[in-house]
Amino acid sequence: MINQPSHIKSHPSPSWHDMSVEDAARKLKTHAQSGLSAAEAEDRLQQHGPNVLQEKPKRSLLRMIVDQFSDFMILVLIGAAVISGMIGDVKDTIAIVVIVFLNAVIGFVQEFRAERAMAALHAMSAVSAKVLRDGVPLELPASEIVPGDVVMLEAGNIVPADLRLLEVAQLKVDEAALTGESMTVEKHIATLDEKLLPLGDRKNLAYKGTIVTYGRGLGIAVATGMDSELGKIAASLQGAGEIKTPLQKRLAKFGKRLALVVLAICAIVFVVGVMRGESPVLMFLTAISLAVAAIPEALPAVVTISLALGARKMVKQHALVRRLPAVETLGSVTYICTDKTGTLTQNKMQVEEMFVDGQLLREWKDQAHSKVGSLLLKALALSNDASHGRHGKPSGDPTEVALYVAALDAGFEKAVLEVDSPRLLELPFDSDRKRMTTFHQEKQGAVSFTKGAPESVLPRCAGMLTSEGEMVFSVTEMLEAAERMAADGLRVLAVAYRIWPELPSVDQAEEIESNLVLLGLIGMMDPPRHEAKEAVTMCQTAGIVPVMITGDHPATARAIATRLGIISDGGKVITGPALSQLTLAEFETQVLDIRVYARVDPQQKIEIVRALQDKGEFVAMTGDGVNDAPALKRADIGIAMGKGGTDVAREASALVLLDDNFTTIVHAIREGRRIFDNIRKFIKYTMTSNAGEVWTIFLAPFLGLPIPLLPIHILWINLVTDGLPGLALTAEPAEKGIMRRKPRPPQESIFAHGMWQHMLWVGLLMGGVSLVTQAWAIHTGSAHWQTMVFTVLCLSQMGHVMVIRSEKESLFKQGIFSNPLLLGAVVLTFALQMATIYVPFLQPIFKTEALDAYELGLCLALSFVVFLAVEMEKWLVRKGVLYRNGVE
Repeated sequence: MINQPSHIKSHPSPSWHDMSVEDAARKLKTHAQSGLSAAEAEDRLQQHGPNVLQEKPKRSLLRMIVDQFSDFMILVLIGAAVISGMIGDVKDTIAIVVIVFLNAVIGFVQEFRAERAMAALHAMSAVSAKVLRDGVPLELPASEIVPGDVVMLEAGNIVPADLRLLEVAQLKVDEAALTGESMTVEKHIATLDEKLLPLGDRKNLAYKGTIVTYGRGLGIAVATGMDSELGKIAASLQGAGEIKTPLQKRLAKFGKRLALVVLAICAIVFVVGVMRGESPVLMFLTAISLAVAAIPEALPAVVTISLALGARKMVKQHALVRRLPAVETLGSVTYICTDKTGTLTQNKMQVEEMFVDGQLLREWKDQAHSKVGSLLLKALALSNDASHGRHGKPSGDPTEVALYVAALDAGFEKAVLEVDSPRLLELPFDSDRKRMTTFHQEKQGAVSFTKGAPESVLPRCAGMLTSEGEMVFSVTEMLEAAERMAADGLRVLAVAYRIWPELPSVDQAEEIESNLVLLGLIGMMDPPRHEAKEAVTMCQTAGIVPVMITGDHPATARAIATRLGIISDGGKVITGPALSQLTLAEFETQVLDIRVYARVDPQQKIEIVRALQDKGEFVAMTGDGVNDAPALKRADIGIAMGKGGTDVAREASALVLLDDNFTTIVHAIREGRRIFDNIRKFIKYTMTSNAGEVWTIFLAPFLGLPIPLLPIHILWINLVTDGLPGLALTAEPAEKGIMRRKPRPPQESIFAHGMWQHMLWVGLLMGGVSLVTQAWAIHTGSAHWQTMVFTVLCLSQMGHVMVIRSEKESLFKQGIFSNPLLLGAVVLTFALQMATIYVPFLQPIFKTEALDAYELGLCLALSFVVFLAVEMEKWLVRKGVLYRNGVE
């Protein structure tokens, strides 16, 4: 056997489930009948500490607030605000301060909410518990329980510590929060021989934080506090640090580089201007204005607004965003590790197949006219504890409800049948017999219906009912038929009956459940959601790999995954125990090829996420239980279930599915891609515009031209063009084929796919057109040359913002009116620019003069050059001449 590495190992040491009750009591030095003495319990409390979940020291609120201002881009903006104040531009100062403050508030709120995950985990801990001390039952605070204490359990109790069970009386425990399994677990005390059992299969143990739903029991505390399984999850949750999103990483790198470039350009402009004889004061103000203009202070606002609008839209699609950066992160996702139950499936059992009268049926409504089929459907309806609830929906155990609905759909209504065949007697299901029997009145005595596991019921059958009467059958062959159904992921039950002239005594169970006549086999499954297969296909088309991680059995997991197209026939399914045998190196060589994980432990979910991340993948992880919380926090984006999930999982996640539907994740990914595209378009637009302004001022002295723009012109263009049109880009609809593109590599630059080349040449073109305007106006003796440059530069940017709405599709094909907000912003900006030129009281403020019709027409024509040039660029992209590895 390969040594089990610590990174995957998640079983307690020692393993209590494969230890007998006597050995467990001996190891813990306790007495199963009387528990610990008070003195011994006190000593152990000092040794092991209280039975509570410990927390690492929290950051102070002040520290959390200060940390919001540590980002380099934020520091650059604060510097820009100070400079704007120095040159008297109070409006720009206020705008920057408001932006920085809003970003700080949003960041603080998100971090503060993240701290609540541990609080939700604490809420699962029991407040008090009943224990035996010196042979006397006592009710104590759960925090005082120590290893070796004998704990008493009753229905409704929260299990206060990890227990090795000593006695059970029909004890059932809801472990969904810890294991993810939706069905309650019936407990026993027998020793389990297999050492490496998943958490959900250790049925002789009860775990801290789980809930007793039925029966009672007695158990020895084997682990308390942080040593319990719940404690291990708490430790993992605290150890999983927050991971920065791709956009946060890209913007941080972008901000640092931009600041250095801007400072260098401003220094050159100042020095060159002074050397040419310009006023040092004017050149200083020009350089400072250029610095303010070159830094896109609206970028954080645009990012925040884009994410907020995206989050608002996603709520309508049943996805609640808890952390705004997660909206953009979705666009980078390469793997979705998803739970099965309720997310890919309907979270309700359903009868899929019936083996009756030698036939395997997937449709049985016509069996109402068959002697064998009608008796089988009658058995499903009558030998059933499900019933119609208050709202007309069947209620009860999921298995019982599935059988009830199958019979009802074929016309066999329980309430109607019970009028003539009321229940007279029953032998309830128990885990030892693995079957249940009910007796019902008939005209000639009574009939009993027995249903249960095939291996339990079939050997007790003396014959099988067919259309030709009772026939002898091969138990071995029928068991093989049941195994074939189980191999398809179905949960199989055998149903039999027996006629009784008179009712037998209830205590004769062995006699009652013998000499039965087999009616058939029933195969059930929690079926896939109808829309899930299409969503899986959409993921695969978008270059995203869906991976199923479930606590279910491998056969069930394989069947669902095959139906949905996650794996093909013969695809690889690996179980938790098999995974625990792999070394880290072996696991990482396989992780990219594994699509289905079954019977996994909580710690292994984290390791699956970590192994994928180590391979450079960007991982989304879904979950609903407490056991999922560490993996949700570790993943690049954690997605919790809103309908059936726990508070702990929701607090640890970045996104909550309000409908617990896998398809919603796919819609969210599409929205995430749209938002990133729009943020990228804004950066392309604003940085190209800023580059145009920089080139205009930077190149003019080298061409022998005077400074073309005054500081007020630069600040006005920066305020107006970066403002409304830039923000309106956030409302841009998704481009066609957005879900046919591969995910963005997390390490990819934000300027990839020809973006930096575009910013360079279009910025130069803007500057060139502006300088041509200046040179022509001066050459012809126009006194309005500065106003003309001012106008051309501003309107060129309006044409540019309209044309970059798509990276390759023509604006005329997109439609000018397809983003009315942007069109409105451009019209308003044009009107404001005209106002600075033609409104008399604004002219002295902006140092402008009214242009005549010829001059204005020339400005409009020259401004259109940038629009035409970028349309030509997109035509070349469509032809595959430019940026072949860029836009798909």
